[in-house]
Amino acid sequence: MQLYLIRHPQPDVREGMCYGASDLPLRDSEENLQALAASIRAQLPEDLTVYTSPLTRCRLLAEALHPAPLSDTRLREMDFGAWEMHAWDEIDRDTLTAWASNPTGFTPPQGESAAQLQARVHDFLAELEAQRKLSQSADQLALVTHAGVMKVIIGLAHGMAPAEWMRLKFDFASVVTVNLSAG
Repeated sequence: MQLYLIRHPQPDVREGMCYGASDLPLRDSEENLQALAASIRAQLPEDLTVYTSPLTRCRLLAEALHPAPLSDTRLREMDFGAWEMHAWDEIDRDTLTAWASNPTGFTPPQGESAAQLQARVHDFLAELEAQRKLSQSADQLALVTHAGVMKVIIGLAHGMAPAEWMRLKFDFASVVTVNLSAG
């Protein structure tokens, strides 16, 4: 299965803020969003099914790319819990150190761990693969999502350890193509 992973455009949030699962508007105007969508559409095959995170910063781009994108909560960004909408430099250093020493196992207060993020993304991909096998559905799909979800998918596709995939970087509105084999 070939996936076109599309990171959302720049959200309207102050630089240096932790905002994983927070629902934020886009920084760009509707006109700029349409121009961005046209540019992204030019990189995609026609008639792709588009899945999207339900968060506004993804959903608006997905709606500009496709008349009826399919929303799935498993495509939302990692939930940083009590850290959400706080500047990274305001978060307790000892807590951030604990997270850095165990990034997949550590859970931010009232949030989720990277392992939980990985599990829900894996569940989404397994469901897609099962649907594809059952209904002979498309082998190419687009996902409008977040950097964290993209990291997990690339990591799974390339057999990367969490420490490796967590270091990956994706620009806003970037398109990355990945091929997933069954299983």
